[in-house]
Amino acid sequence: MKFKSKNRMSTETLALGAILTALVIVLQFIAAMLVRLGLFSVSLVLIPIVIGVATCGIGMGAWLGFVFGVVVLLSGDAAAFLAVDVLGTVVTVLVKGIACGLCAGLVYKLLEKLNRYVAVFAAAIICPVVNTGVFLIGGVVFFLDTLTEWGKSFGYDDVASYMFFGLVGFNFLFELGVNIVLSPIVVRLLNMRKTKSNAKLLNK
Repeated sequence: MKFKSKNRMSTETLALGAILTALVIVLQFIAAMLVRLGLFSVSLVLIPIVIGVATCGIGMGAWLGFVFGVVVLLSGDAAAFLAVDVLGTVVTVLVKGIACGLCAGLVYKLLEKLNRYVAVFAAAIICPVVNTGVFLIGGVVFFLDTLTEWGKSFGYDDVASYMFFGLVGFNFLFELGVNIVLSPIVVRLLNMRKTKSNAKLLNK
């Protein structure tokens, strides 16, 4: 009985992971084509990543983050940076994607036993914070001279102001706001999934 239960849960996890992976791909391509602000699109995929870590674990969060990064590279969303430094762009984009999923998963796991609502809310916050933070670090490491030139061309006095307000300001606030607003929906989905799983176990 335990073996069958674990096998069923594994199948459910794989199925949900496949759905979330497809959702990440579709949402990122849509954002890259339709929801652009300056050089970048506004990311719509962080909520599926949070759902993934909360329902399937840390590994799923890292996987979805990796898929997010790959789609960013393939969609042309990072074209301006690829033209400057291919390796630096690939490293930054993939690391920020994996890190945001991984860190969201770690935070969720740490807080889940305390309170699921708190765990989801914290994961929803940490995901865009890490995504943007790693991007900024990558910008300093690989593109500082280029960003300085871009900042001056847009009238910014220093590169820090350009990076925080010109590159990531609105995008970060939008992504953070969306995650916070939708986090209760994530909790509801988790509760529905748990109730459904328990009902199946009782019927066996």
